[in-house]
Amino acid sequence: VQLQASGGGLVQAGGSLRLSCAASGRTFGNYVMGWFRQAAGKEREFVAAIATTAWSTEYADSVKGRFTISRDSAKNTVYLQMNSLKPEDTAVYYCAADSVRSKVVLGTSDYWGQGTLVTVSS
Repeated sequence: VQLQASGGGLVQAGGSLRLSCAASGRTFGNYVMGWFRQAAGKEREFVAAIATTAWSTEYADSVKGRFTISRDSAKNTVYLQMNSLKPEDTAVYYCAADSVRSKVVLGTSDYWGQGTLVTVSS
Protein backbone atom coordinates (compact mmCIF):
# COMPACT_ATOMS: atom_id res chain seq x y z
CA VAL A 1 0.00 0.00 0.00
CA GLN A 2 1.22 3.52 -0.82
CA LEU A 3 0.66 6.30 1.70
CA GLN A 4 0.64 10.03 0.98
CA ALA A 5 0.54 12.37 3.96
CA SER A 6 -0.44 16.02 3.70
CA GLY A 7 -1.81 18.91 5.71
CA GLY A 8 1.21 20.06 7.64
CA GLY A 9 2.12 23.70 8.02
CA LEU A 10 2.87 26.55 10.38
CA VAL A 11 0.36 27.35 13.11
CA GLN A 12 0.40 29.38 16.29
CA ALA A 13 0.18 27.72 19.68
CA GLY A 14 -3.43 26.97 20.52
CA GLY A 15 -4.36 26.56 16.89
CA SER A 16 -5.50 23.54 14.92
CA LEU A 17 -4.44 21.50 11.91
CA ARG A 18 -5.82 18.44 10.21
CA LEU A 19 -3.44 15.96 8.65
CA SER A 20 -4.55 13.56 5.96
CA CYS A 21 -3.03 10.32 4.77
CA ALA A 22 -4.36 8.90 1.52
CA ALA A 23 -3.81 5.20 0.91
CA SER A 24 -3.72 3.44 -2.42
CA GLY A 25 -2.71 0.14 -3.87
CA ARG A 26 -4.43 -2.34 -1.59
CA THR A 27 -7.61 -2.74 0.38
CA PHE A 28 -7.62 0.14 2.83
CA GLY A 29 -10.04 -1.60 5.15
CA ASN A 30 -7.57 -4.39 5.87
CA TYR A 31 -5.07 -2.10 7.55
CA VAL A 32 -4.67 -0.63 10.97
CA MET A 33 -3.57 2.96 10.48
CA GLY A 34 -1.39 5.09 12.68
CA TRP A 35 0.40 8.40 13.04
CA PHE A 36 3.90 8.92 14.35
CA ARG A 37 6.02 12.00 14.71
CA GLN A 38 9.69 12.81 14.89
CA ALA A 39 11.00 16.07 16.25
CA ALA A 40 14.45 17.32 15.36
CA GLY A 41 17.09 15.41 17.29
CA LYS A 42 14.58 13.01 18.81
CA GLU A 43 13.41 9.52 18.10
CA ARG A 44 10.20 8.83 16.27
CA GLU A 45 7.27 8.44 18.64
CA PHE A 46 3.79 6.99 18.47
CA VAL A 47 0.94 9.49 18.28
CA ALA A 48 -2.28 7.61 17.50
CA ALA A 49 -3.70 4.51 15.88
CA ILE A 50 -7.10 3.41 14.62
CA ALA A 51 -8.35 -0.10 14.03
CA THR A 52 -9.71 -1.41 10.77
CA THR A 53 -13.29 -1.02 11.92
CA ALA A 54 -12.61 2.50 13.29
CA TRP A 55 -14.27 1.51 16.55
CA SER A 56 -11.00 1.32 18.41
CA THR A 57 -8.49 4.13 18.76
CA GLU A 58 -5.55 4.78 20.99
CA TYR A 59 -3.37 7.76 21.69
CA ALA A 60 -0.11 8.74 23.23
CA ASP A 61 -0.62 10.36 26.61
CA SER A 62 0.92 13.58 25.31
CA VAL A 63 -1.89 14.10 22.78
CA LYS A 64 -4.94 12.61 24.53
CA GLY A 65 -7.83 15.02 24.58
CA ARG A 66 -6.24 17.23 21.91
CA PHE A 67 -5.80 14.96 18.88
CA THR A 68 -8.39 12.78 17.16
CA ILE A 69 -7.66 10.05 14.64
CA SER A 70 -10.36 8.97 12.20
CA ARG A 71 -10.68 7.14 8.91
CA ASP A 72 -12.91 7.42 5.88
CA SER A 73 -13.14 4.13 4.02
CA ALA A 74 -14.90 5.72 1.07
CA LYS A 75 -11.90 7.99 0.53
CA ASN A 76 -9.21 5.53 1.67
CA THR A 77 -7.96 8.23 3.97
CA VAL A 78 -6.99 8.52 7.62
CA TYR A 79 -7.03 11.86 9.38
CA LEU A 80 -5.40 13.37 12.43
CA GLN A 81 -7.26 16.36 13.80
CA MET A 82 -4.91 18.30 16.02
CA ASN A 83 -6.32 20.93 18.36
CA SER A 84 -4.79 23.06 21.09
CA LEU A 85 -1.41 22.68 19.47
CA LYS A 86 1.71 23.31 21.52
CA PRO A 87 5.24 24.17 20.43
CA GLU A 88 6.31 20.70 21.58
CA ASP A 89 4.03 19.21 18.92
CA THR A 90 6.43 20.53 16.28
CA ALA A 91 7.68 17.55 14.29
CA VAL A 92 7.50 15.69 11.02
CA TYR A 93 4.37 13.57 11.13
CA TYR A 94 4.25 10.20 9.41
CA CYS A 95 1.35 7.90 8.71
CA ALA A 96 1.78 4.17 8.88
CA ALA A 97 -0.21 1.09 7.93
CA ASP A 98 -0.08 -2.58 8.72
CA SER A 99 -2.46 -5.49 9.02
CA VAL A 100 -1.07 -6.19 12.51
CA ARG A 101 -2.07 -3.68 15.17
CA SER A 102 0.97 -4.23 17.38
CA LYS A 103 3.31 -3.40 14.50
CA VAL A 104 1.55 -0.08 13.98
CA VAL A 105 1.69 0.85 17.66
CA LEU A 106 5.31 -0.25 18.03
CA GLY A 107 6.42 1.61 14.93
CA THR A 108 7.40 -1.41 12.89
CA SER A 109 4.72 -1.10 10.24
CA ASP A 110 5.44 -2.39 6.78
CA TYR A 111 4.16 0.78 5.12
CA TRP A 112 5.00 4.42 5.77
CA GLY A 113 4.12 7.74 4.21
CA GLN A 114 6.71 10.37 3.39
CA GLY A 115 6.00 12.71 6.29
CA THR A 116 4.52 16.18 6.61
CA LEU A 117 6.03 18.95 8.71
CA VAL A 118 4.04 20.59 11.48
CA THR A 119 5.51 23.69 13.08
CA VAL A 120 3.85 25.28 16.08
CA SER A 121 5.07 28.75 17.00
CA SER A 122 4.84 30.13 20.52
